[in-house]
Amino acid sequence: MAKGGFPGGMNMGNMNNLMKQAKKMQEQMVKMQQELEGKTVEASSGGGVVTVVANGKKEIVEITIQPEAVDPEDIEMLQDLILAAVNEAIRKADEMAQSEMSKLTGGMGMPSGLV
Repeated sequence: MAKGGFPGGMNMGNMNNLMKQAKKMQEQMVKMQQELEGKTVEASSGGGVVTVVANGKKEIVEITIQPEAVDPEDIEMLQDLILAAVNEAIRKADEMAQSEMSKLTGGMGMPSGLV
C-alpha cells in the first residue's frame, strides 16, 4: 500500500466522488420507482374482452371484463383470458421498469431486483 493512500492508487478524493455518485444514483432510483408507481401499462386477451392495467410496481390496478366474456357454461375460458391478460400486463410493466432502469444506469447491467 502506498504511504497515506489506498491500494491501487485510489485516494480519498476519488473515494468521496464515488460515494457522491452512489448517493446520487440511489436518489435517482428512489425517484424513478416513485414515478413508475404512476405509470401504467395495459394488456388484453380474447380480442379485448378482458383488459388488465398494471402499474410500474407490477401491481394490477384495474381489470375490465366485457359481458360477452362471461359464459356461465365456460368459466374456465374466462379464467384463462384473465390469466393471459394479467401475465401480459406484468410482462409489460417489467419491460417498462427495465427500460426506465437502463436510462438511469446507462446500460450498466444493474440487477432487475433493484427495480
